[in-house]
Amino acid sequence: MRGLEEEFIPSTPGKFKDKTYYSGNRQFHRCFASTSTMFLWALFLLALTASYLSFQSFINSGTRYLSSTWGSLHWEKQVRDSAQIHRVNGMSVLVTGAAGFVGSHVSIALKKRGDGVVGIDNFNNYYDPSLKKARKDLLNLQNVYLIEGDINDVHLISKLFDIVAFTHVMHLAAQAGVRYAMENPKSYVHSNIAGLVTLLEACKNANPQPAIVWASSSSVYGLNEKVPFSESDRTDQPASLYAATKKAGEEITHTYNHIYGLSITGLRFFTVYGPWGRPDMAYFSFTRNILRGKPITVYRGKNRVDLARDFTYIDDIVKGCVGSLDTAGKSTGSGGKKRGPAMFRIFNLGNTSPVTVPMMVAMLEKHLKVKAKKHVLDMPGNGDVPFTHANISLAQKELGYKPTTNLQTGLGKFVRWYLSYYGYNQEKFIKD
Repeated sequence: MRGLEEEFIPSTPGKFKDKTYYSGNRQFHRCFASTSTMFLWALFLLALTASYLSFQSFINSGTRYLSSTWGSLHWEKQVRDSAQIHRVNGMSVLVTGAAGFVGSHVSIALKKRGDGVVGIDNFNNYYDPSLKKARKDLLNLQNVYLIEGDINDVHLISKLFDIVAFTHVMHLAAQAGVRYAMENPKSYVHSNIAGLVTLLEACKNANPQPAIVWASSSSVYGLNEKVPFSESDRTDQPASLYAATKKAGEEITHTYNHIYGLSITGLRFFTVYGPWGRPDMAYFSFTRNILRGKPITVYRGKNRVDLARDFTYIDDIVKGCVGSLDTAGKSTGSGGKKRGPAMFRIFNLGNTSPVTVPMMVAMLEKHLKVKAKKHVLDMPGNGDVPFTHANISLAQKELGYKPTTNLQTGLGKFVRWYLSYYGYNQEKFIKD
């Protein structure tokens, strides 16, 4: 019996054509044609699907552009809305470092009285960024729009000045901390010098130019032994890289004032403390370690002299910052060209009542009802200075600056905030 294949193959090709072959061949072609059609339809559907996905991706990208992307239409609207002034003779202020300790407090104070405020902060990890995120939530409650970005980003800063004609800039962004400079010196140059210049360049080219108030530091007094520290005292002996960058900032701002007519006010802060403060500060870390039963390290100076600081409560610092903005003269340049001399000022903002570190620890012990485990050591050569003491007579005269919160009261407020924020049972602690 011949195989199945032989029934479909002619014995003499070209001469013999079996009917069965023709019948099967027609069916085969029909099937092939049907398969080809299906294949073409499949290709068409694939192409249609791909087109739809591409279009959907385009729509999604457009939506993101319209909603929240840096530089998007929605982003620009948020910036403009936050910068809107809601009081007569108000100001529109760009606050750098707005998620920081001082920056968040100043932003809220300005917004509450009806000024327009736009904040920027890079949310770096010098200390736990979650605290900055929590401050951001406070700003959101006050309708302050906070941009996550770096002041060294030329395009971002330029874009902000294109969108809003800021009347003032409150420059508080900086790499803080004296001791950390020994670990990461480049961060200080990046933020405190390069970032400052980037911002000044944007302000110089703006039309109109804003008035600038910025945070210098009491650290610029360095090894100065004359007390109290006055603005006219020498500041050419910095004891740390942090201090050196702040001193450089004072010289750089003077240059931009002289050449470009920018109105500049520098503020030398003295040991700012209070609720929502910086975890790297001694009063903050002491509180944390005392509550955890861990020892704290208390340094002393030469000849076993106690270190002393001119502790200044955050609310008093905010008043000085706002007063500086309110009294700042207008910049005199336009488009980078100076048209006349502009205001240049430097003020001490302190409490003018230094307290020794052991006394500060005793106050914390009283508020916390816990005795500290103290390790007393000689101060290492890490850039710290033995004491600070501010002469604030110039700020009192020019700004009406008058600190009202002593350390005992201020630490009590800080402790209440700390216990609440970190979830401690407050009933066991004093409430006065």
